[in-house]
Amino acid sequence: MTWSYLPHTVEDRAEMLAAIGVKDSMDLYADVPDSIRLQRPLALGEPLSESEVAGYFQKLAAANANLQEYACFLGAGAYDHFIPSTVAHVLGRSEFYTAYTQYQPEISQGYLQALWEYQSMICEITGMSVANASLYDGATAMAEAALLSCHVTRRNEIVIARSVHPNYRTVLSTYAKDFGFVVKEVDYTDGVTALDALAKVISKNTGAVIIQNPNFFGSLEDLSELIAKTHEVGALFTAVSDPTALGILEAPGKYGADIVVGEGQPLGLAINFGGPYLGFMASTKKLMRKLPGRIIGETVDKNGKRGFVLTLQAREQHIRRDKATSNICSNEALCALAATVYLATVGKEGYTEIASQCLQKAHYAQQALAAKGLKRTFTTPFFQEFVIKLSGNIAEINKKLLAQGIIGGLDLGQYYPELAGNMLLCVTENRTKEQIDTLVAGLGAQA
Repeated sequence: MTWSYLPHTVEDRAEMLAAIGVKDSMDLYADVPDSIRLQRPLALGEPLSESEVAGYFQKLAAANANLQEYACFLGAGAYDHFIPSTVAHVLGRSEFYTAYTQYQPEISQGYLQALWEYQSMICEITGMSVANASLYDGATAMAEAALLSCHVTRRNEIVIARSVHPNYRTVLSTYAKDFGFVVKEVDYTDGVTALDALAKVISKNTGAVIIQNPNFFGSLEDLSELIAKTHEVGALFTAVSDPTALGILEAPGKYGADIVVGEGQPLGLAINFGGPYLGFMASTKKLMRKLPGRIIGETVDKNGKRGFVLTLQAREQHIRRDKATSNICSNEALCALAATVYLATVGKEGYTEIASQCLQKAHYAQQALAAKGLKRTFTTPFFQEFVIKLSGNIAEINKKLLAQGIIGGLDLGQYYPELAGNMLLCVTENRTKEQIDTLVAGLGAQA
């Protein structure tokens, strides 16, 4: 079939097919069994003009509950934060938007410097010595940390808290399977990981211990004791962190964490129906040469002028595949740039203020709900997310909230059967008092 908007003529196609020794383009699919081929034309309907296609997709898009028109109280790993206009402005510049990997440092100094600044900022907020730039998302960053820990300790056991994001745990199980690593889970008590529960699971076979803080329920874990217990058996500790929370929480590195990972979406990236997102990863200096992905280094040229280069390259594209620390890591340079611009724009005081507003507004919402008779499921301290018990069907409750312009919380029963009827709510700095009061009024009827 020939399309008028493609540049190749019939003669061009015939020449290319002849060059590879086939007569028809369908011969390229000779190895695909007839049983799985579509034996009819695609059901695309009648042809449409460009304006008709645009109108068709506008109608489809209108079915989405977008965050410009709805107040979102759904978190669970993707968060509605305010994004300064400077982020989109810088990302839209052609020297950044079209660049991918900076293999030629002599002509990529601008982007290399931006990524070096990104690494520096990640190190500062996590309290670690070195960071890469960067990984695919928070889930794969966590999985990479687990693999790194097992390889370094030469152990085959990974211990992870059930209070870690369930999707992250699923990704970890997928990664671990091919390496023959055993994944063990530690249950939660009152929404957090109990020290004695961890002590019963870990052993001299444990290479990695993974705890999320704030965890999936929004509760704050006692990292200091959990890290100390992990190190007693010689395992490495990975903290999965919400970068916004690090605006007011002590950095995991200060507690002695070996690796800190997380999802960088809150740092200037829109929710975007699921991506693209950004996985950040930082570690101690001791583990620097084992980090997957790209690391940007600062150096000087032959004239003593400051410059930046890709360094300690341990990816399969740079060294022998069997020697690579990871063959599945991917960087998110444009997303990392967004995080850099975001952090530079809000500054240290703004970063702390955003976290403080999330904390205060979430607690205002929780207290207002409690006044309506909706108590928290867990009593442990929380940051911007908390769990409440509802008497009605959560899907129906969220449907009613949506009619009021509110995107409700997550039904935890989808991931934790024992928490059926419990809703995970999130309140960021973007939520106004009026929006929170509307949520409270809508949920109050469920008390």
